[in-house]
Amino acid sequence: MSTDASTPSQVAEPAAPRLVRRTWWRKPETVTLAVAAVLLAVGLIVEWTIHSEPVALALFWASIIVGGVYPLRSAVRAVRNKRLTISVLLVVAVIGAIALGVIEEAAMLVVIFSLGEAMEAYATDRARGSISALMELAPPTANRVTDGSQTETVAVEELHPGDVVLVRPGERLPTDGVVAEGVSWVDASPVTGESVPVEATVSTEVFGGSLNGNGVLRVQVTKEHYDTVLARVIERVEEAQAKRGGAERFADRFSAVYTPAMFVLAIVVALVLPLLGFEWREAIYRALVVLVVSCSCALVISVPVSVVTAIARGARDGILIKGGIYLERLADIKVVAFDKTGTLTRGRPALAGVTPVGDVTEHDALALAAAVEGGSEHPIASAIVTGARAHNLTIPAAWNARALPGAGMEATVNGRALHIGRPTAADRTDPDVGRAVSQAEAEGRTAVVLRDASRPLAVVAVADQLRPDAQSTIDELRALGIKRILMLTGDNTTVAKSTATDLGLDDYRAELLPEDKSAAVLELRETYGVIAMVGDGVNDAPALANADLAIAMGAATDVALETADVALMADELDRLPAAIRLSRRARNNIKINIALSLAVVAVLIVAALAGWMSLTTGLLLSEGSAALIILNGLRMLAPGRGETRRKRITTIT
Repeated sequence: MSTDASTPSQVAEPAAPRLVRRTWWRKPETVTLAVAAVLLAVGLIVEWTIHSEPVALALFWASIIVGGVYPLRSAVRAVRNKRLTISVLLVVAVIGAIALGVIEEAAMLVVIFSLGEAMEAYATDRARGSISALMELAPPTANRVTDGSQTETVAVEELHPGDVVLVRPGERLPTDGVVAEGVSWVDASPVTGESVPVEATVSTEVFGGSLNGNGVLRVQVTKEHYDTVLARVIERVEEAQAKRGGAERFADRFSAVYTPAMFVLAIVVALVLPLLGFEWREAIYRALVVLVVSCSCALVISVPVSVVTAIARGARDGILIKGGIYLERLADIKVVAFDKTGTLTRGRPALAGVTPVGDVTEHDALALAAAVEGGSEHPIASAIVTGARAHNLTIPAAWNARALPGAGMEATVNGRALHIGRPTAADRTDPDVGRAVSQAEAEGRTAVVLRDASRPLAVVAVADQLRPDAQSTIDELRALGIKRILMLTGDNTTVAKSTATDLGLDDYRAELLPEDKSAAVLELRETYGVIAMVGDGVNDAPALANADLAIAMGAATDVALETADVALMADELDRLPAAIRLSRRARNNIKINIALSLAVVAVLIVAALAGWMSLTTGLLLSEGSAALIILNGLRMLAPGRGETRRKRITTIT
């Protein structure tokens, strides 16, 4: 079985990978197979019941003509391209059977072989179904808001950035955008793999194909229809099929040698057996059986069915693997190097503690600090304000607030001039303030000092928080046998040491420039073997490029989709161990399929040479082995042993 590549036409505007596929059982090839099978069955019934040879013969010929159209077309195309394919083997075997006068067996060959083709089509359709179903999630039309708050139904292709669409409860979002009005819950699990619906309020980014909950949303479109996350994910997965791994290349190379070898073997059998005393008719028949048993789909589909299925399974679970070569590398990882900020940590500071050093309480100091920082957009300021609100504190009004570049914020609160900023030399020499600042920094936190016009009032510490799944991910990686787990970060040594200690990493390297990260990756690869670098796909680009496997967090970003070999769609770190488990399952599946297909072919060829089977029996056994291999490959769509299927919330009430 072989496919012919065609060159896509060039168009001015990129086309979204809209689904244009027919279910396998509605394809013309399958329809002709069904007709040919009916003709064959009727012919056999006529032959066995009323014993009308002319009628049965006519039905067998009709079955050959109808069912042989597509195999013959494929064989002719292969011969024109100077290639020997399994379709060519089949056509030669059928012509030989007709020449020997065994028309009934020739018809059976056509039908059984076409059945094998249909099984392959089913396997491919089944494997890709998880991916193709994604495109069906995005509705073909949208309710665009017009002037006067009216709506009009338009095709999603007519939506452009800046348009506003109305999304009612229970509807799927037609495209990517940000919420302009309304509050609801949005289930993005089919797109990003996010297992729990997230709250969508004004300014929340949402993705086409997500399911809206019980609120009405107005969403401002931010991307063209062909550039949505959903469309780009499908496009990348389709491209992944062209990036073939070593096992796939081995299967291709083997087939290139195997098919001609089977032709040569059949010719040798036909020429040599008469010299050994066999009748020429028996010799040719055995040669045809050799050709028939070597026509198995098993050898062709043994690797691709596992690879395509694994990639489809990964996409369904929020793991975008961009090709068979990367699927294989996942299984061979020896070292994992993590970026810190945004990968092992959330990438945004949070309030870590307040230490009063003046005549204020902890809550009063936090409320005053939040009042001063209320007008700042600095991440530390946001962390303090958010922390105060989390403690349900009343934040007093601030007057004359102004930012002091490099020195913090100042404002007047309750008639009191306050300032908050990084510790000064005087702060560090103060016994109480210096002790609190030193302790915060020793724990990898950032300390700022709140003071009035005369003295310090409190030390406020903020810190980048570990991801909630960081520790469990590290533990799972160790359980999978990863040799070394470390962190490469540009952050200072104190913060890096604290993070590495908290997570129990094997090593860490701090204060690294991008080129230093790249050098570290090359050194680690030389020392330990295959290395994966996990980062955000932006400032880690050089290190990602030098790693054997580049893994990006959050495929909802353009950078992650474009630069990574593997992208963890929902920005969830625990997808990494799941990806490794999936790749190892795929590798084991491939090994089993290759071994099974080679063993079956070897046994069948020996049996064919010995004359122990007919044409029909040989092909039935051959295609039966293909069916087993297809089923073994499709097992990848089910959770593996020890895995738990993520709970998907498909309806929201």
